[in-house]
Amino acid sequence: MAVKKGNTSSKASKAVEIKESIHKTLGAKAVEEIDETIIDYITGVFEDDSMNSDRDELIEMLTPFLQDFAGGCEDKAGELVRKVIDSLVAEGIVRIDQTGGAVQQLLQPVSLLRLDDRLDAAVAWMKPDDNISIVNREQLEANEKRYNARKEARVAKEERKKVRANQALQALQALQKQQTMEMSLARGTLQSRDIHVENFSLSYGKMDLIINGDLHLNFGRKYGLIGRNGTGKTTLLRHIASREIDIKNNLSILHVEQEVNGTEQTVIDCVLEADIERERLLKEEKRLNALPDNERANYSEKIRDIYERLNVIDAHTAESRAAAILAGLGFTDEMQQQATKQFSGGWRMRVSLARALFIQPDVLMLDEPTNHLDLFACLWLESYLINWGRTLVIVSHHRDFLNSVCTDIIHLNNKKLDYYKGNYSTFEQTRHDRLRSQQKAFDAQQQQRKHIQTFIDRFRYNAKRAKMAQSRIKQLEKMDVISEVLDDPTVTLSFLEVDPLTPPILQLQDVAFGYKPENLLLKNLNLGIDMNSRVALVGANGVGKTTLLRLLSGELEETSGNVIRHGKLKFARFSQHFVDQLDLSKSPLDNFLAKYPGTSPQVARSHLGRFGLSGDLALRTVNTLSGGQKSRVVLCQIAFTKPHILLLDEPSNHLDIDTVDALIQALNEFQGGILMVSHDERLINLVCDEIWYFDGDDDQPKQVLQFEGDWDDYKKQVWNM
Repeated sequence: MAVKKGNTSSKASKAVEIKESIHKTLGAKAVEEIDETIIDYITGVFEDDSMNSDRDELIEMLTPFLQDFAGGCEDKAGELVRKVIDSLVAEGIVRIDQTGGAVQQLLQPVSLLRLDDRLDAAVAWMKPDDNISIVNREQLEANEKRYNARKEARVAKEERKKVRANQALQALQALQKQQTMEMSLARGTLQSRDIHVENFSLSYGKMDLIINGDLHLNFGRKYGLIGRNGTGKTTLLRHIASREIDIKNNLSILHVEQEVNGTEQTVIDCVLEADIERERLLKEEKRLNALPDNERANYSEKIRDIYERLNVIDAHTAESRAAAILAGLGFTDEMQQQATKQFSGGWRMRVSLARALFIQPDVLMLDEPTNHLDLFACLWLESYLINWGRTLVIVSHHRDFLNSVCTDIIHLNNKKLDYYKGNYSTFEQTRHDRLRSQQKAFDAQQQQRKHIQTFIDRFRYNAKRAKMAQSRIKQLEKMDVISEVLDDPTVTLSFLEVDPLTPPILQLQDVAFGYKPENLLLKNLNLGIDMNSRVALVGANGVGKTTLLRLLSGELEETSGNVIRHGKLKFARFSQHFVDQLDLSKSPLDNFLAKYPGTSPQVARSHLGRFGLSGDLALRTVNTLSGGQKSRVVLCQIAFTKPHILLLDEPSNHLDIDTVDALIQALNEFQGGILMVSHDERLINLVCDEIWYFDGDDDQPKQVLQFEGDWDDYKKQVWNM
């Protein structure tokens, strides 16, 4: 499979061209009378290549939207749509199939052809040569048996990969098909699914998070909600989901925040039951069909209505759609049939995500959706959400994810919501330009105000100039005040200096490990880490990444082989588990002093300040802190021992984008070795110069090997697995 990332700048320019052409064709009167959201919707239809498949269908779809402007006349509205289409085609902005046949569109998230080619090539290479000279027949037969067994295992593995790839493709195709069908069903209805809430405020306890803010979510747009840790992003999503903000009731809103409860229910059934209407219809159909024939005859019309509604909601494909989504998120067929209680919290979080993707709410809100996913699932989710046709709000610290998925950015800053068109990279440039222009305007106005004030002070009491002075005073009073640029202070993180050690620092020689000796998880480990190491440890969830970190740190003892550690070697290991163990009723300062008794409060506060936990943050109880702030508390604690090697398990989870950048800088300045489990593309690219991956067949002990290539090469390999 291959990922195709959207070119946001070209998409944005195409949208502008389409809108300008529509305005030109319909005229100035239309621009004034037609609601801008309708123009945006029509623009979006032409911008989406998958919708431009049939001229007549487009005319039928868009005519109702212009009917009010056409004085209620359907024929006039249809003629306006035809003119718009003709202009767009004549200007070469869009291509419309004039014959009614569908324009083919490459979905691009996967390429099964390349999978088939690679499999055929592998099978062809493995065919035995008919001209082999037989020297030792028994030995040859034994070798051939082993060879054929390995060949069958490889082919079976490739077939499993093809099935998984095919399921992921089916999920993406089903999504596009369903969204196209829904748009067709919605023709002629103008009930808005946009959200516009003005002048609302939001607080947490005594702390104001948003003051007189405006919330604008246009249906079908994909928003990245960004802002520093603790500014209120998650709180805002919770208030939207609970409708504590004034939002109309005709919208379905879902905030994916918690994992599903672990029960006896299978994973696939847990996803299917999320479609409440389907479940209700199936139960009612089952109840009515269980009635005796003479009674059931009285309900024939109701049963027919149930079947019609089941057909409308595409209920007959529900199981295949749910299975395909789960496959994309990493669930094998066997895992889908297991009870949810058999899975960890991270996997149950994936089930929650699958439920949300399956039911497709009008507004879907995802808070750090990639935190519990491995690389393949992240890439699949990215491709899936690119094709998402409803409103999407994502909180994420992954720049590349935001760049690929988002059409807009909402910046929560200084207790306001600021809106930017485009993805995260566009936001960065636009905001930089906006702040620079604002600063110039502010400086110019301050200079002007100073000049006017000097005149007023000089001539206020001068009889001849008093009238002019009063005029200048009124000029000052009427002047619109340009606000001073109040940008977020720079986030800084810093590790203490490390005492150097002479190599070898840490080595694994032919090490194997299993929680039970007869059931090994890892084997043939021959690895080494020194003070200069910058290693990214990658692999699917559950493959053994955390186990290897614990084995290296000495928390687990090897089953066989030798682990050689320098006598003065000090480790620091970070994991989300440590964050969960913080005493929520205590402050970061008290948590620190409890971990390091005997440390003076002054020293502790100074060290907390190195990780951005100064002032009030150091004294607030941990339960009032954001996820990213809690992570910084743990990073601060583990760094206090001046470790020689950092073992980091997803260190960027829950951090905001600016803090991730600060972490990157701190790790690059750190003088010891780093072994890091992460799928954060920017973090790995800017910190690590080596990639270790897990190699081995399913259900077999794994080796850890060095990958020959960079992160982009590894990502391509994973997506093609």
